[in-house]
Amino acid sequence: MADLASLVEAIRDRAEALSELGYKVRFDLSDTGEAILLDATGGSVEVGEGTGEADAVLKLSTDTLDKLITGRIGPMMAFSTGRLKVEGSQGVALKLAGLLDKD
Repeated sequence: MADLASLVEAIRDRAEALSELGYKVRFDLSDTGEAILLDATGGSVEVGEGTGEADAVLKLSTDTLDKLITGRIGPMMAFSTGRLKVEGSQGVALKLAGLLDKD
């Protein structure tokens, strides 16, 4: 299982691709109770621990987030198998899915 710090760093490594998002997304980690906030609203990407307001909230385990970031599972597969739940804007979640699939 990946820890919070390594997940935050992995998301930061994808900052260039994620800068096109233009929204805030929060990843609520179901197995640890922690959260990661991705803010791509200001032309740059800020990633950190936090439970602030977001346009879309993705609820998933640390393992699933790690697999999404590294490309070992696709966002649509994670959603359709119940490993990923979305609250808020479905459109923002789909845009994020497209950016994650770019690599």
